[in-house]
Amino acid sequence: MSSAPINVADYEALARERMSPGAFDYYAGGAGDEQTLAANLTEFRRVFLRPRVLVDTSGLDCSTELFGARIAMPILVAPTAFHRLAHPDGELATARAAGAAGTIMCVSTVASHPLEAIAAAATGPLWFQLYVYKERALTEQLVRRAEAAGYRALVLTVDTPMLGRRERDARNAFQLPEGITLGNFAADHPLVARPAPDGGHADFQSYIQYFFDGTLTWESIAWLRSITRLPLLVKGVLTAEDARHAVHAGVAGIIVSNHGGRQLDGAVPTLRALPDVADAVGRAVPVLMDGGVRRGVDVLKALSLGADAVLVGRACLWGLAAAGEPGVRHVLDLLRGELELAMALAGTPTLKAVSRSMASIE
Repeated sequence: MSSAPINVADYEALARERMSPGAFDYYAGGAGDEQTLAANLTEFRRVFLRPRVLVDTSGLDCSTELFGARIAMPILVAPTAFHRLAHPDGELATARAAGAAGTIMCVSTVASHPLEAIAAAATGPLWFQLYVYKERALTEQLVRRAEAAGYRALVLTVDTPMLGRRERDARNAFQLPEGITLGNFAADHPLVARPAPDGGHADFQSYIQYFFDGTLTWESIAWLRSITRLPLLVKGVLTAEDARHAVHAGVAGIIVSNHGGRQLDGAVPTLRALPDVADAVGRAVPVLMDGGVRRGVDVLKALSLGADAVLVGRACLWGLAAAGEPGVRHVLDLLRGELELAMALAGTPTLKAVSRSMASIE
């Protein structure tokens, strides 16, 4: 690409040029036929906005607050794995960029740097995304480490009792390159050390099956809440029924997510699921969503359908692969600028002015 990137799509094209095909597909791919992956994007094209005119937008403000943290925009960095596939600085660069942009980064359990190192590099608030291991003591240890490092919230991923079949990875026979591993565990830890070829869990699919706890139920929320004082959000809710379960279980927030189309192919796109979840929750807890956000106007559409904020994953990874920390910062700045422009043109100078009446669904 000869010219400087001016939107997320430009950054994706740059990332494709600069990453190995296997690593790019690991980030970009979805499960099965990638129906849900595609639908997350196309669903935004079915929602149109009904702008109001002759509204004073001179005091435009897209800042918001989540669990005591004032952030510059309702756009957070979603938890995504192994940022060092995109850039040697990995999550350290992403954390610095998120803080510089005035927002929150949610750090993955399967980050390629230790959670403490990411916290030391961060210049803004962090949340920690948690997978529950079969060995509950190991999970509790991760929670304690996140608390000690200053993370502000826990995000429990609830849509991964098994790993979705990601056929791009299968075709590429994708494995982590030498030197990139699970940053939260020492090199000789059983979760990191690669077994002999006949050990059967060297690839990530087998790793999930071998180590992650597939027995989680709503009762597990009580256990997790009992071991931490941090706000607990659940990520992976797609139905009103589960949203009500989550509120009843005492969670602090809900993230409407289908894992970026990487788990159940054919699952409802997140923007379509969002209104039902938001209606079921009312204002009991904040409702966030991820999946398919590529433009600031996408953020406004999600807010109009009931989201308090969105999270972006792949967009930040494309920025990281293209230009490291400045690339992530530029992606976040682009999304914020597009959101502010959309808010002004829609006649909604503040987030409180955004309402369901703005949205027209095709």
